[in-house]
Amino acid sequence: MSVEVVLPGVLADLAGGARHLQVDPDGGTLGCLLDTLDAAHPRLARRIRDESGALRRFVNVYVDGDDVRFTGGVDAAVPDGAVVQVLPSVAGG
Repeated sequence: MSVEVVLPGVLADLAGGARHLQVDPDGGTLGCLLDTLDAAHPRLARRIRDESGALRRFVNVYVDGDDVRFTGGVDAAVPDGAVVQVLPSVAGG
């Protein structure tokens, strides 16, 4: 199973500068994907999930364009060949 993880520049720095990562997760959920990502890029993983393993409030994650907050969070299905986008929220005034 292979999944493409797409990162914006601000997070790519935490993955060695790569904006596109090919990840082979140990299971078919977002949590499994993030566990695999954590093993390779722990600094990046800490920006995506909090200490309890939940997605951080200010990070949006999409699997094939669907916001995982509405499709199961870390339990959201991530099929083979999926594209997962990780986008930090932008705030300001």
